[in-house]
Amino acid sequence: MDEAKNDVKNEVNDVKNEVKDEVKNDVKNDVKKEKGGISVEAAQIFPIIKKWLYSDKEIFLREIVSNACDAVTKLRRLISLGEVKNIADENFKVKVTLDKDAQTITVSDNGIGMTSEELKKYICQIALSGALDFIEKYEGSEGDTSGIIGHFGLGFYSAFMVSSSVDVITRSYTGQPAVKWTCGEDGEYETEENCDCDELFDERGTAVIMHINDEGKEFLNASSIRDILDKYCAFMPVEIYFDDGEEHEHEHEHEHDGECECGHDAEEKPINDTLPLWLKKPSECTEEEYKSFYTKVFHDYREPLFWIHIRADYPLNFKGILYFPKITSEFESLEGQVKLYYNQVFVSDNIKEVIPEYLLMLKGVLDCPELPLNVSRSYLQNSGYVTKISAHIIKKVADKLNGMFANEREKYEKLWTDIKTFVEYGSMRDRKFYDRVKNSIVYKLCDGSFATLSEYLDGAKEKHENKVYYTSDRSKQASYISMLEAEGIKVAVLDKFVDSQFINTVEMNESGVKFCRVDSELADALKDGEKAKEVKGVSKLFGSIVPEGTKITFEKFKNAEIPAILNISEQSRRMEDMMKMYSMAGEDASNIGAFPTEATLILNTENSLIKKLDDDATNPEIKEKIARHIYDLCIISQRGLEASELEKFLRESYDILSML
Repeated sequence: MDEAKNDVKNEVNDVKNEVKDEVKNDVKNDVKKEKGGISVEAAQIFPIIKKWLYSDKEIFLREIVSNACDAVTKLRRLISLGEVKNIADENFKVKVTLDKDAQTITVSDNGIGMTSEELKKYICQIALSGALDFIEKYEGSEGDTSGIIGHFGLGFYSAFMVSSSVDVITRSYTGQPAVKWTCGEDGEYETEENCDCDELFDERGTAVIMHINDEGKEFLNASSIRDILDKYCAFMPVEIYFDDGEEHEHEHEHEHDGECECGHDAEEKPINDTLPLWLKKPSECTEEEYKSFYTKVFHDYREPLFWIHIRADYPLNFKGILYFPKITSEFESLEGQVKLYYNQVFVSDNIKEVIPEYLLMLKGVLDCPELPLNVSRSYLQNSGYVTKISAHIIKKVADKLNGMFANEREKYEKLWTDIKTFVEYGSMRDRKFYDRVKNSIVYKLCDGSFATLSEYLDGAKEKHENKVYYTSDRSKQASYISMLEAEGIKVAVLDKFVDSQFINTVEMNESGVKFCRVDSELADALKDGEKAKEVKGVSKLFGSIVPEGTKITFEKFKNAEIPAILNISEQSRRMEDMMKMYSMAGEDASNIGAFPTEATLILNTENSLIKKLDDDATNPEIKEKIARHIYDLCIISQRGLEASELEKFLRESYDILSML
């Protein structure tokens, strides 16, 4: 292997010397035509290009159009520096032309252009600067190859993925003669000076003419090219025009209100927006512009809830806009779409390494010029720059939530239902995120109001200390809610699946705070204050009715109308929810082990029915029916009856009514 490497290196050096000699001889003899090979490694490079980039063929158009935009940008820079004074900062543009008959796609620009020497330097010598390393790195590789394009100048050579040959016709802004370069897919090229280029551009520029091969015929379609341009080039910094080669049925002299009779715009319009919204200052953008941009980019006709405009300066240097989409249900897909750009050139819309997992429901754009254009997943996973971007985004999201809570609380509360799942999930996944937003997390209460954790606890601390009473089902747990509210205890509504997991996070991070479902315990505020004594006869009666393991206790309720309530301990219910979660995720929950349900039937010694059950004069049969009916009512208020239980309950209810 080492000998092979040395042989290739020696051949590379030989080619370098040959190229230098050829350049000297051409200048000396004023040769107008020249033939040659890109390099001795061309036979190796071209097959690799076709092999590894085959699945991503459409990216060739992004590369060629991006190069054209760069050519314009370079000339504009020279003009701004005063190094070019005979050219005004005119209407620069890039044009993409489809010719189905000739089976060509042409990308032309009126940018900086190239001299003959520059053409040789930037196009012909691709293999003389790193090709050996490229071959060693990628040939035979089965790993991630998404970052190949762009390495060692291969961006331009992506054209050969779809072309049998490529022509480059260029004329430099310096006024030197135009030169034409033609290369086949075997790497053999030919150059010609003083060629005709007037039809392609005016005084200067470059045109890349791709002669599409059989494998690339799918791109000889106007709609396909439009889709690619819309995907990759929609926000490039130079105006891009597309000529689909279709002839109009009518001439434009019959135009009306800017359109000709055949439906084409009389005035040619660019297909891209050269100044996307993320490049502007937030103070320069209107609410309508933000909404319009969202609809245009993501084709989502539901208005976003709100957005964050990010402009990070040195050392991060990236810009973007992140939108919070409206989620209509708890189980709607949380998969968002954040598009990654490099200097307005689209790179990817699947950047889970840049956006934290719990922010993936966001939609938006990020323009990161510090990332390579052809960024690979392995690069993203190991980049310190990406880690800093991610941390900055988390901070900006938290700042936005805190700012809305502090300054627009009414609006914030109206949006809370739509964003609570995201905030709770983010808090569960990232302690730092929770610490940033915890004071802006609100809980909706049964009376329709909202309160933060501190507001809830401070409002009635003497009634329930550091306990937060909540309901997971307002209709099923209505009797428990009414008892608590009658004593001035507000009840939070936590009726989503993620809520049951989120409260664990709060309890772990907030010392002494305990969440209690309304049916998990009898609040001290509901008790009369005096300790009730056990009524052994009644205890024995209910002991024969309730399931084994259910505890029976006695209390004096403030509300004498309620005979009994059934409580399920918070701990056992949460364990049950956890096992359900494992089951929903398709995982085996058997290793958790069976967790007993800790149920307690609390009998109210102040209630007339309970007193009647302690009366020896009451018929034993009636006692049992009343006791069973009381227990069934407790189940109904706690969880509802199953089909068999409901049938039995109705039958016994009719029996009791018949005794009246």
